[in-house]
Amino acid sequence: MANQSQRLDRRALIPLCIFLGTLLTFGTGQIRYSVPEETDKGFFVGNISKDLGLEPWEVAERGVRIISRGQSQLFSLNPRGGSLVTAGRIDREELCDTMPSCMLNLEILVEETLKIYGVEVEVLDINDNAPSFQEEEIEIKVSEHTSPGSRFPLPSARDPDAGMNSLQSYQLSPSSYFSLQVRGGTDGDKNPELVLEEGLDREKEASHHLLLTALDGGDPVRKGTVPIRVVVLDVNDHIPKFTESVYRVSIPENLSSGTRVLVVNASDPDEGINGEVMYSFRKKQSKASEIFQLKSQTGEVLVGKPLDFEKYRFYEMEIQGQDGGGLLSTTTLLITVEDVNDNAPEITVTSASNSVPENSPSGTVIALLNVQDQDSGENGQVSCFIPSGLPFKLEKTYGNYYKLITNSELDREQVESYNITLIAKDQGSPPLSTETHLLLKVADANDNPPVFSSSSYSAYIPENNPRGSSIFSVTAIDRDSRENAQVTYSLAEYTIQGTPLSSYVSINSDTGVLYALQSFDYEQFQTLQLGVTASDNGDPPLSSNISLTLFVLDQNDNTPEILYPSLPTDGSTGVELAPRSAEPGYLVTKVVAVDRDSGQNAWLSYRLLKASEPGLFSVGLHTGEVRTARAMMDKDALKQSLVVTVQDHGQPPLSATVKLTVAVADSIPEVLEDLVSLESPANPDESGLTLYLVVAITAVSCIFLIFVVVLLALKLRRWHSSRLLQAASGLAGVPPSHFVGVDGMRAFLQTYSHEVSLTADSRKSHLIFPQPNYADTLISQESCGKSEPLLITEDSTTVLGKCEPTDIQVRDKCFCLPVVPVLAQVLEGTFVELGMKISHSKVPLLC
Repeated sequence: MANQSQRLDRRALIPLCIFLGTLLTFGTGQIRYSVPEETDKGFFVGNISKDLGLEPWEVAERGVRIISRGQSQLFSLNPRGGSLVTAGRIDREELCDTMPSCMLNLEILVEETLKIYGVEVEVLDINDNAPSFQEEEIEIKVSEHTSPGSRFPLPSARDPDAGMNSLQSYQLSPSSYFSLQVRGGTDGDKNPELVLEEGLDREKEASHHLLLTALDGGDPVRKGTVPIRVVVLDVNDHIPKFTESVYRVSIPENLSSGTRVLVVNASDPDEGINGEVMYSFRKKQSKASEIFQLKSQTGEVLVGKPLDFEKYRFYEMEIQGQDGGGLLSTTTLLITVEDVNDNAPEITVTSASNSVPENSPSGTVIALLNVQDQDSGENGQVSCFIPSGLPFKLEKTYGNYYKLITNSELDREQVESYNITLIAKDQGSPPLSTETHLLLKVADANDNPPVFSSSSYSAYIPENNPRGSSIFSVTAIDRDSRENAQVTYSLAEYTIQGTPLSSYVSINSDTGVLYALQSFDYEQFQTLQLGVTASDNGDPPLSSNISLTLFVLDQNDNTPEILYPSLPTDGSTGVELAPRSAEPGYLVTKVVAVDRDSGQNAWLSYRLLKASEPGLFSVGLHTGEVRTARAMMDKDALKQSLVVTVQDHGQPPLSATVKLTVAVADSIPEVLEDLVSLESPANPDESGLTLYLVVAITAVSCIFLIFVVVLLALKLRRWHSSRLLQAASGLAGVPPSHFVGVDGMRAFLQTYSHEVSLTADSRKSHLIFPQPNYADTLISQESCGKSEPLLITEDSTTVLGKCEPTDIQVRDKCFCLPVVPVLAQVLEGTFVELGMKISHSKVPLLC
């Protein structure tokens, strides 16, 4: 019953340990759990979400994971329940072998906060291994003269379990000659010994067969057995004796295979075969039997396989020396392995970012890494650093974890990516180091506006350009990348003469090419001021502005325009007067012309294209003045026709022509005599114009008649007070440029009064209109009111100086010119005889 109660207490111990493990808090910086070995996959280890202060659903959301460092993963996280569970079968003996307690350490990383939590899981032993002996059979040779009480060492059993589940006791099958005693070793092991209880007699019994049983303390109890054969030998009274009861040696872990560690020696004073000692391992750990070799004849201990301080640091072996008579003795060999700096540090990047924005603040975490060295002491002390000159630094956090953070602001336009070399170096002699590289790209931020090569531009375009033609191209460069470097061009909203700029010029938003939407006219405007904006597609977008001055270049697209002489609207031909007495160089008239173009396109030159009398007139090349080239001769015709051309200096040159009629005469009658030869215009609409002119002349005559009646009344009142006559001067001094022909005589006579001959039969009778005469009046201020016939002869005369105020003085005689008869005479007589249409008659000439 007592045994059953102990078994129940042991079974209850495992859940209790698990429960106590889950109650460990985070106060010490580590979370502790315990789990029995040999559990199935998914076995609950502990509530990790609770111990981290998280809700179960936050485990996956915050990126909680177990950091693996290359070894097989024994545990995993249940993202739904937030618990730590086993990832597979756990064998404590495989993991911890001879260690009394098996503690597994792992790290939990919270990705969201980049915090590391240490977790320690104790693997609890269960009684899954029975004690076992290495030997299949034990043979002990005992001399028959051996005295009772002699002890013979027996091989120890090995149980990889721990605690109560490990080896606890030995049992020997019943025998009257032998008994079993267990002696405690220096390492706490139990060493069985066979004790001779009474003397042996080889003649009675040459051998004895026993059974040694090893038992553990598990529930149920497991056991292992090995048969023992005791051979009774003949007398051999000396046993081998080792020089040292315990051999101790320290060796470096870098010894190569076959290297001798030490030599054990045992002496036996017997002779012959009884004095020959053979050496063998009697008791050694399973790992030691694989590492070391023992030469049976010499006692040399050799290194069989490479040593590894990081796996096994201490070996304990028992060596026996047995002579040929079967007598033996034992000694203990203790080997300590010294660490050598044979392991370079290891760098494990647990979390890293591939890129970082260039506008990230200083202190931004780039990567989280772990550095470790399997060596011990100074050989295992590791320092981690990065090369200088980089905008990064390492900060040590929990344990051997480091954070790689930014040390200053980054600029992608200067450095697009960094190949960061992480260096871990231990303090061994010589020191070992490890390098790993981390490629970090600098992500672009929209921190650079588009930049033009100049703050202002000038472009030139000839006028009359075709619509849609390319004018100019602007280019802005943005040092950013991707959409932050995609530049869009636009024009500022200006107005030109009240019209939006967009109706004149457009810009390709992608290429920056400006196009003309209209054909420009230099005479309308010569320059255009444009504002171009370049904006990127960043968020927020950045932009820059430049000014563009567009100069419109003049082209020769305007023909010279002749201002004087101007062509009358009724189709008449202008007439200029040149006296026969004119000297060479006499200014007859001046052709005035302008050109709306500019520059050389507006430089005008005048040339005499055609003349009825070559050599008589010349035209100033640049002034347009028409002058006589020689003196007039009697043979020169009264009417001279000139064609003057005005030409600019454009390419190609444009020109305009004007026809001048110059009357060569000293008096107006001479001019009128030649008017018959002038051709009337053949305009089909002149009949209508004639009717309008007759109506206009009649209306003006009526108004004039009323004016004369009023004036006559006033003059009668002063009849007795004044009868002075006014003398009139001739036409001398009148500029010939103001004289026009018959078709243009209206404009001339509205400004001046001249001496005109009205008779067709004789040149002796003249009408003299006294000066001054005023424009827009039908007669002079000294108009007459007498009713005299139009036909004037030399006999009807009055003494000069005695004419009435209302009379008309012709040379030295006075005549009365009634208005209506004058009009009739002029219209039906003189102009009919001249063959002229009534539309060409000029009313002021009759008055």
